[in-house]
Amino acid sequence: MASKQILAAAAVSVIAVVFLPALASATDHVVGDGRGWTLGFDYAAWAESKEFTVGDTLAFKYSRISHNVAELSGPDFKACNKAAATSVWSSGEDRVTLDKPGRRWFICAVGEHCRLGMKLNVTVLPGTPAPLPPAPAPAPAPSDPRSRRSLSRWW
Repeated sequence: MASKQILAAAAVSVIAVVFLPALASATDHVVGDGRGWTLGFDYAAWAESKEFTVGDTLAFKYSRISHNVAELSGPDFKACNKAAATSVWSSGEDRVTLDKPGRRWFICAVGEHCRLGMKLNVTVLPGTPAPLPPAPAPAPAPSDPRSRRSLSRWW
């Protein structure tokens, strides 16, 4: 029974060591920093100044009366083809988790906002792999009363 508890504890430790560093290192990127998601901001320069990795989050903060966030493909991003959006958010406090490496493209699909520069593309890098945990200590050998008696003869 004790060996099952030791194995369960070791498994929990391995899971914690492997997954918690990745979660702890995730960054919450507020798009546009203090300006938020709005017209008249250079999102290309903003994105170039950041590093995005798997597990990070993009936080879009904006007036929900005036804007939204739409995700689309690269060619549709370039053309501001809002009809081709694969996802649209409109809460004014939208959070998008960057769950895999690669490119992601976002626009505001309200009016001509995309054509006026309200668009963001990010390149998501693979997350840093967590270091391998140390090998668990071997389980203690069961106590054998005969081994104690044999040692007592030598003393």
